[in-house]
Amino acid sequence: MTPDNTKCGLVSIIGLPNAGKSTLLNNFVGEKISIVTHKVQTTRSRVRGVSIVGNTQIVYIDTPGIFKAKRRLERSMVDAAWSSVKDADAVVAVIDAYRGVDDKVKTLLVEVNERAHEAILVLNKVDKVKREFLLSLTNDLSRITKYEAVFMVSASKGDGIEDLQNYIASLMSPGPWLYPGDQLSDLPQRLVASETTREKAYLFLHQELPYSLSVFTEEWKVLRDKSVRMRQVIYVERDTQKAIVLGKSGETIKKIRMSSQKEMIDIFDTEVHLFIEVKVRKNWVNDPRVYEEWGLKFDI
Repeated sequence: MTPDNTKCGLVSIIGLPNAGKSTLLNNFVGEKISIVTHKVQTTRSRVRGVSIVGNTQIVYIDTPGIFKAKRRLERSMVDAAWSSVKDADAVVAVIDAYRGVDDKVKTLLVEVNERAHEAILVLNKVDKVKREFLLSLTNDLSRITKYEAVFMVSASKGDGIEDLQNYIASLMSPGPWLYPGDQLSDLPQRLVASETTREKAYLFLHQELPYSLSVFTEEWKVLRDKSVRMRQVIYVERDTQKAIVLGKSGETIKKIRMSSQKEMIDIFDTEVHLFIEVKVRKNWVNDPRVYEEWGLKFDI
């Protein structure tokens, strides 16, 4: 049941890789919706997270980071990010304050401002930056392009999030809610499970494995006791990568499985029996079915 006189809107979160977009989304929603790792370009598809502020429902779209795309998958990711800007009622452009302003940041800010209906500039990771540098950074940004509002936040600590979200809520238009009041995301459970394991793989493998790793949930079976039996496959492109994922005597894949299973028990609120295989699939990044599952365009 939604309240009377409701408001609702779509808000796209956009920025360069590792600017903190996924952490910001998770903070808005109050739960972990989008995976967060140290690797750049972790988010591959558009992840929607739902937040309620009073009588306003805000549907946030976490997007892949904007970067110079070369491969098909990269081009599809960047296309998905810019498409979300076109569809959104407002856009939150996230800048890593610690990184500062370079040519990539300048290009991003100008393009967002040109494409967005309503643009908000968010300086993230301000807890890592001295106050005098922040003032200088703000002045530099103001000379590049104008934004409707500028907020300074620390998404990892939650600082400044409430004021930012209240402002975003004030921009939303009257209308019915798009999702039930208790729904936090529109991601299918199988995709949530796949993304959870992909995050753990990145965290345990650190810099050892290239970006081209993917996880698919091949089997999802609810047992009599309401627990879930799940079989997943981690795909890599070469035999040497498979050896890295497995680790010595299978120790690495065991850690990935146990960590992912533990988190999924919390996410799905039931016992999870997780089984993971690692397979070599040399050309998985050119399989149209992969793009369809992620909601990405194949021919970009």
